Amino acid sequence: MLTSGETRYARSGTVDIAYQSLGSGTRDIVVGIGWVSHLELLWELPETVHFLERLSALGRLIIYDARGTGMSDRPTEAPSVDDLVPDLLAVLDTTGSQRAVIVGWLDKAAVALALAARHPDRVEALVLGEAMASTRPREGHPAGLEPAAVERLAESVEQGAWGTGYLLPWIAPGVSQEPRVLAWWRRWERMSATPNAAAAMLRLLLDVDVRGVLDQVQAPVLVLHRRDNDFVPATAVRWLAEHLPDARYAEVPGDELAAFFGDTDALMDEVEEFVAGTRTGADEDRVVATLLVTDVVGSTSQAATLGDRRWRELLDWHHQEVRRLLARHGGVEIDTAGDGFLATFDLPSRAITCAVAISEHLHHHGIEIRAGLHTGEVVRAGGAVRGVAVHVAARVAALGGAGDVLVSGTVQALVLGSGKALHPHGTHVLAGVPGTWEVFRAETGPNFA
Repeated sequence: MLTSGETRYARSGTVDIAYQSLGSGTRDIVVGIGWVSHLELLWELPETVHFLERLSALGRLIIYDARGTGMSDRPTEAPSVDDLVPDLLAVLDTTGSQRAVIVGWLDKAAVALALAARHPDRVEALVLGEAMASTRPREGHPAGLEPAAVERLAESVEQGAWGTGYLLPWIAPGVSQEPRVLAWWRRWERMSATPNAAAAMLRLLLDVDVRGVLDQVQAPVLVLHRRDNDFVPATAVRWLAEHLPDARYAEVPGDELAAFFGDTDALMDEVEEFVAGTRTGADEDRVVATLLVTDVVGSTSQAATLGDRRWRELLDWHHQEVRRLLARHGGVEIDTAGDGFLATFDLPSRAITCAVAISEHLHHHGIEIRAGLHTGEVVRAGGAVRGVAVHVAARVAALGGAGDVLVSGTVQALVLGSGKALHPHGTHVLAGVPGTWEVFRAETGPNFA
């Protein structure tokens, strides 16, 4: 069972930020809980510990109390997003984290977005819960928090409700009558902030507006919403996902606002799949497979030259021939998107043979493709496959030009001794995938007949 780490401090200007660093792994997971928090109280409730355990399975876990709350310094003024970004950067620097997955709920989601826009080299991916680009309705933004509802909560906090558990039905209705949770929540409120500070931070939620930085966020983003949570409207959360360059929106069951209450496993299954490509909390079929991704080079210009009807006929022929060659070499078609294919193979050597055969055959008929291959663990769900391995194959393919069949270093290692001639194609950083990757180019000719 995961246990509390030692609380330490990062210096951000003149402000001390409390943090804990736990475990190890190939990636760093940095968590901003949202609104108010207290690092050491997180370890006193089984629900919160379970949430942290699921996150820690994905890599080194770094959790922190934001400026103004918990064990961090509490300046007089409630902190803005602009105040909180340098604090998060200070935590990254102090813990030696060069590049991390940033997890943020509500206002801490806005902080994560701002960090990713200003310091893209420090962010591997974002996991955002109940996140909005603008926390209130504004011109061009359809929905948000109800200012009157937020003000009522702030007034209640100021007028004696803070520390009584009054806010728990708003945060997590399903557990609000459980004595052990209610007792913990009362302490959580009292130890995370004073009533004045809590009310000020509630009101400051309504000032959050990061619409101007969305197009600068290069990292892949998972945007999560609990479908029965009425306080944060789904319309606003979806708007954010739709206006980010690389985002996926996912709804999970529940009405809780806090990530660590309710069906945490349903939530974390989505996070785990996004970050690691697996769902260890689910019963889906996990297998090792070789993934082949292809797409036609210069398809846009070809379509413009040929016209819609002739291009559609050529694309139908392309699909027919790719399917014929997949069947011949033992490939299983998983998906097609426009002019591209995703297929799986049991053996990487067969996948290479098939990819080269497809490339050469189409070349002789005036169509140039590029192909990428990678072998890794995937999750089978119905007829689909999911996981980081799929993304690696797609990123490898994107490195190629006309006629290129490129493979990851994993594939190259697996086919040693098979007679497949593979030539170095450089070391690359694959967008959204940790680390650097050796890539190789398959040679055409008799060895691949």
